[in-house]
Amino acid sequence: MNKFLKEFKDRGFFYQCTSEEELSKLLDKQKIKGYIGFDCTAESLHVGSLLQIMCLRLLQKHGHRPIVLLGGGTTRIGDPSGKDKTRNLLNEKEIEKNIKNIERILKKFLDVNNPKTKPIFVNNYSWLKGLNYISFLRDIGKHFTINKMLSFDSVKTRLDREQSLSYMEFNYMILQAYDFLELSKKENCSLQIGGSDQWGNIINGVELIKRYSNKHVYGLTTPLITLASGAKMGKTESGAIWLDEKFLSAYDYWQFWRNTDDRDVVKFLNIFTDLEINEINDVKKNDINKLKILLANKATTMLHGSIAAQNSEQAAKEAFSGKLLGSNLPSIKVKSKRLNEKINIIDLVILSKLENSKSEIRRLIKGRAVKINDKVILNEKLIIQDKLFEKNYLKLSIGKKRHIKIEID
Repeated sequence: MNKFLKEFKDRGFFYQCTSEEELSKLLDKQKIKGYIGFDCTAESLHVGSLLQIMCLRLLQKHGHRPIVLLGGGTTRIGDPSGKDKTRNLLNEKEIEKNIKNIERILKKFLDVNNPKTKPIFVNNYSWLKGLNYISFLRDIGKHFTINKMLSFDSVKTRLDREQSLSYMEFNYMILQAYDFLELSKKENCSLQIGGSDQWGNIINGVELIKRYSNKHVYGLTTPLITLASGAKMGKTESGAIWLDEKFLSAYDYWQFWRNTDDRDVVKFLNIFTDLEINEINDVKKNDINKLKILLANKATTMLHGSIAAQNSEQAAKEAFSGKLLGSNLPSIKVKSKRLNEKINIIDLVILSKLENSKSEIRRLIKGRAVKINDKVILNEKLIIQDKLFEKNYLKLSIGKKRHIKIEID
């Protein structure tokens, strides 16, 4: 088996492949271009996109060149795959802003210096915006049958649940297939990688290219990554795990990985770090907490850099040990004027963004989970006074794992 495909499987990336044997032979013969598409519905990607990013890194590792398709065009339509309803559509300025920020994030993960493997960034709006509807139907639409389109899960699931599916969304799979055709023509792209929910869309592209140009291309999908608890990867009680520090601090990102379920740690070392498989086999006999710290450090270094990872580890040690030094804890500043307005503990927690529901904060207080300077707070009407601040700041904690430093500005 080809080395790229072998590692793809060994690390747990593999779910399905079109013509796997043919693809393996092609990868042995030459370096190829493979693409992954990202919708631009938010200003940042979250950790649910990280497996796809790791696939791009693996392509580079084996000397292949990744193409990153940023869906400036398809974001205007909306992918129905895995969705229960039509999502809100964004205006052009919002989409362009999202594209720029997502490209900036992806460049943190990818090698942009090697001319042979540096990523090619494309925006499908560049070829979708000028399509002539009649010509598109004649040249592309004729290769699709309604019968087959209705059989794909992205459509079938919505219809089975009797949930509305707009004609606009129904066309998404044709546009994604057309993206693959365009990249095949413009960039000689021969592989599309996507999540398992994209299988139908990918097959459409493979078949369209074969019918349109008699060229053989390939599709490869990854499994849906779920936590051992059964929860979806990237979702937590406090919200999405964003890849942009503007929305989630390096410390909170580090903590997300540090808090990985014991049953998931080795799997995540394989999927979300660059540690070689034989290294993982060597260290997996270590104490589980050491493995979790290793995972957190490797994952955080990849996104935020080694210094941020070291600072996060140190901050976690300080917070856990009850030290008030907390120099590396994430922090927010509160105007002294705001404190003079007699802010209470519930308002302070909301201000800190550790929680945003007043009823949930009250529940946490009753459960002895809210602390200031490591002292349990039991009074939900407690007024935050200057005397609670030591050396101009206090440490606010929820449970054992969520901490923030609040400074007087």
